[in-house]
Amino acid sequence: MVFAFVAAGCEKVDDLLTFYIEEEETITVESHFPVGALVPFTPVTVTTNSEETFKNNKTRAELVKDVTLNRLNLSITDPAGEDFDFLKKIEIYISSEGRDEVKIAYLDVVPANATTLNLKSTNAELDEFIKGETYNIRTKAELAKPISGDITIKADMRFKVTADPI
Repeated sequence: MVFAFVAAGCEKVDDLLTFYIEEEETITVESHFPVGALVPFTPVTVTTNSEETFKNNKTRAELVKDVTLNRLNLSITDPAGEDFDFLKKIEIYISSEGRDEVKIAYLDVVPANATTLNLKSTNAELDEFIKGETYNIRTKAELAKPISGDITIKADMRFKVTADPI
């Protein structure tokens, strides 16, 4: 009985110290993209609202202890009805000025007929990227077949943040 109370108490404390930051970005696969090689797409710069997000969650950047990618889902927004059969492999990286690039998510084998992809997180520590004003998201992909027109992909990212309260 005492154990259940202590465990419940720890969960409450953990809830107070953990929150999520959601980001949505657009990635474009251009029609002239080469087939068969792992090649980078044009990077996307993300402006963070981290100071405000931390404040809204009753903490500050210096109190953030741990940030990891919790989820990264991809879905095609244009053209309608397209699936990911054109894609063989995909990797997502994060970088910022003064910091080395870090691989945050990947999918080594893209399933046939998939209309959404749930990438695997590398569980890399991302604290310094999320605390900054901006970071860059870069995608490397290997196409399985040529594409006739540009494809627009929505990337939904969710970062798990653990911090001390103010």
